[in-house]
Amino acid sequence: MPSQAHSELRAALDRSKAALITVAWLSALINVLLLGGPIYMLLIYDSVLPSGSFATLFGLLVMVALVFAFQAFFDFLRLRILADIGAALDARMTGRVHRVVSELALRSDTKGEDGLVPLRDLDAVRSFLSSPGPCALIDLPWMVLFLALLTLLHVWLGVTALAGAFVLIGLTIINDRLTRVPSETASRARARLAKLAQDNRRHIEVIRALGMGERVYDHWHGAHAAFNAAQDELTRIASALSGASRIFRLFLQSLVLTVGALLYLAGEASAGIIFASSILAARALAPIDQAIAHWGGFQAARQGWARLDKLFGVIPDASAPSTVLPAPTKSLQVEGLAAIPPGAARPVIEGVSFTLEAGDGLGIIGPSAAGKTTLVRMLVGLWQPAGGAVRLDGASLDQWDPDDLGMHLGYLPQQVELFDATIAQNIARLVPGAPSEAIIAAARAAGVHDMVVRLEDGYDTAVGSNGSQLSAGQRQRIGLARALYGDPFLVVLDEPNSNLDAEGEAALDAAIAAIRARGAIVALVAHRPAALRHVNKVLVLQSGRMAAFGDRDAVLGEMIQSPRPGSIDAPAYRAAGPGSAGSETVSTAP
Repeated sequence: MPSQAHSELRAALDRSKAALITVAWLSALINVLLLGGPIYMLLIYDSVLPSGSFATLFGLLVMVALVFAFQAFFDFLRLRILADIGAALDARMTGRVHRVVSELALRSDTKGEDGLVPLRDLDAVRSFLSSPGPCALIDLPWMVLFLALLTLLHVWLGVTALAGAFVLIGLTIINDRLTRVPSETASRARARLAKLAQDNRRHIEVIRALGMGERVYDHWHGAHAAFNAAQDELTRIASALSGASRIFRLFLQSLVLTVGALLYLAGEASAGIIFASSILAARALAPIDQAIAHWGGFQAARQGWARLDKLFGVIPDASAPSTVLPAPTKSLQVEGLAAIPPGAARPVIEGVSFTLEAGDGLGIIGPSAAGKTTLVRMLVGLWQPAGGAVRLDGASLDQWDPDDLGMHLGYLPQQVELFDATIAQNIARLVPGAPSEAIIAAARAAGVHDMVVRLEDGYDTAVGSNGSQLSAGQRQRIGLARALYGDPFLVVLDEPNSNLDAEGEAALDAAIAAIRARGAIVALVAHRPAALRHVNKVLVLQSGRMAAFGDRDAVLGEMIQSPRPGSIDAPAYRAAGPGSAGSETVSTAP
């Protein structure tokens, strides 16, 4: 875990230092004003009752009312400032945590976990800061003042309260040690349960169609039972210790009254001291009781803080480059590229090198598990290279801010994910106020405009969660339009025709030809030979290495002449493209 000196959370909290100092001063005033009750009780019994003075009684009542009014006002201010501190910390760190969540989603070694844990951790920290819990911790040192005043009234009153304080502190330490492991176990079980619920919802069609409902429920029920068991153990321990603390504090008040009564009978204390000491003892020990009551929130915040600090150390906040590079217009260079997916030990691809110039179209082919999808992820900067580099116009991808780089890239993954928004918003990549002309231009480039306007609400059609209101083919074509939005220089398509009909295939062919015609570069993974009709270069991957790269017809012709065991069906690819017997040759020049 990063040291506190290098904690991003600590640095963000330090920006509220003035507010924290104000809270400390308000706490001092509140604790001083808490003396008003015991002093009032002391004066009533030792001055008002013996003298029978009504004027003194009402005068003391007015003064104690003012004391309680100021105490309530300062306490309100303290809680309000703490809430503002929590909100300010959340505002400063929510973007950072969101970027961490996004980065975790790209890491295959975290796919089995609930990726929203960091957001919940930040919420736990903010919630604790905004609760009365910090007040109890801040008030703890003021116990010394109240214990000192009890000792001034009589040494045995101070000794009794001090012994009670040690018992309550011991209960607090026991509470921390006994609930730490159950709290972490419950937190992990909650995260696993949430992950299973998300997965079950995402795969509901497969679950229903394959009759897996009962087995999936049994799986989820087992996780739910584990969470309940962990939560029950935590609640049982916390409730027992909290109850023991509360009952002991009440007993301690009675014990202090008993000691005061003994001192009164011995002639060493007045009647006012008996009742004033009971109130002072209650005030002295109240912060411990409150700390135990808020211990669950404190533990959640502490564990969340530790996890976030650890994540921030693993995923540093990369600052955006200070210089904004011009839009690429010339080339894509891949130099000795190696990729090791997160959680893997060995490279999935290694030693891949090629160059594409403006107007080139590249078909990436190879058998299953050859590394094709890994390569396209590297081309759009989703994973950092383990070796080598991907360059646009000579600059490596990490020289761009990710959002700026995205403006120059178009990407269509195998699984098309659409946002719960309108078709227009999805095509425009959620850019607010995106011009209609640019949206329609991208739709026309993807050949999807006519399909969209035939829908009842046209471009304002809501696609539903993950595009549930659209067919697989429609989602893929909308995804292609999104990839083409803004005329990006590099367009990367991973199996773009996997869900397309004849009309969609024709639209894809036209889109690829148009990308190349405007001087951009297109790279696509092709499992269906028809996808290579409008590319001029082919890259063959096998076992993560380049088996061949060059002119499409030359590479495929060489593969036909010298087929390799376990390789792809090169004749099928060649027969589908131009240059084969009986087909019209399509120019591959930019």
